Amino acid sequence: MKNALEGITVVAVEQAVAAPYASSRLADAGARVIKVERPEGDFARNYDNLVQGESAYFVWLNRGKESICLDLTTEADRTVLDAMIAKADVFIQNLRPGGMRKLGFGSADLRQRFPRLITCDISGFGDGGALSHLKAYDLIVQAETGLCAITGTVHGPARVGVSVCDISAGMTALNAILLALLHRARTGQGTNIQVSLFDAVADWMNVPILQFEYSGYHTVRAGVNHPSLAPYGAYRCADGNDVIFSVQNDREWVNFCAKFLKRPELIRAPGFGDNMERIRNRARLDEIVATSFGQMSSTEAMRELEAAGLAYGRLNQIEDVSRHPHLRRVPVSTPGGNIDVIAPAAIFDQEETPALRSVPARGADSETLRKEYGNF
Repeated sequence: MKNALEGITVVAVEQAVAAPYASSRLADAGARVIKVERPEGDFARNYDNLVQGESAYFVWLNRGKESICLDLTTEADRTVLDAMIAKADVFIQNLRPGGMRKLGFGSADLRQRFPRLITCDISGFGDGGALSHLKAYDLIVQAETGLCAITGTVHGPARVGVSVCDISAGMTALNAILLALLHRARTGQGTNIQVSLFDAVADWMNVPILQFEYSGYHTVRAGVNHPSLAPYGAYRCADGNDVIFSVQNDREWVNFCAKFLKRPELIRAPGFGDNMERIRNRARLDEIVATSFGQMSSTEAMRELEAAGLAYGRLNQIEDVSRHPHLRRVPVSTPGGNIDVIAPAAIFDQEETPALRSVPARGADSETLRKEYGNF
């Protein structure tokens, strides 16, 4: 639905990942997104130079936007920003808490001046509280929310391999902005939205926290295994390849024992009768399962799992995913040249995924936008 938000203008004083994620998806849906960068540019432009000389993060999250460089410490450039916000539908910012307020663009003031405006403030820990003043990057929030504590192996915690806190906050902000646009369509009133990286991932941490608070259950770091279901994880086959499979319910446990292991006596054996028993006896169960997988190739194992009606997959490396038959791609133009990115996940009415709009060079639209919003 590339034109669903046609006519909507978004002004985003943004950097890094969280806010650019939200605004890029609004741009994908047809909104006009004006990205406001510092004179030196969004620092995410320099995370790496591995994609035609451009940053992988930046080309992923900034397609379809216009770029203007403003020095908001100067009155002249604050006047430009003020003129843009006055005509905008949505204003997004993810500077340090209080930063935009000190510059004269706090959400409360903007909402009083522009009642139809939707403002969205993205931060690490929110606008109030003991940690709200801190810089909060993705790994810091992964650690603070306990996500690292349940990620990794028995040897120690680990970071989730992508910027999951930033992405979660961006997804949350996107969802909230779309709800606010629907609300405004009915009432004529905008709203202020606050999203923190901490809140976004804390919501995702409900299961381990609920398990602990109500039963004293501690989620263990399980590597490439599920911490709450067994058997569910990766097992090495005779050809050296790892296959992941899952038992989700009692019917699948029965099929796994009878059809894959060929050991129906295990179905109600002491210690294995239900999922909680199997979790408590995971080491003994894993020894049985690993022995079975180790006696067949990965191809044979997957064929047997499918015959037993069980879900399975391969423990792919990045190079494997790059060649994956289900990986959909779409072309994007960047300042360094044309590239292919992974396509947006949602498919509407089986439409072909259209080419996405270009990634802007730093300040590519500065002159045009200055003329449009006041000829400064």
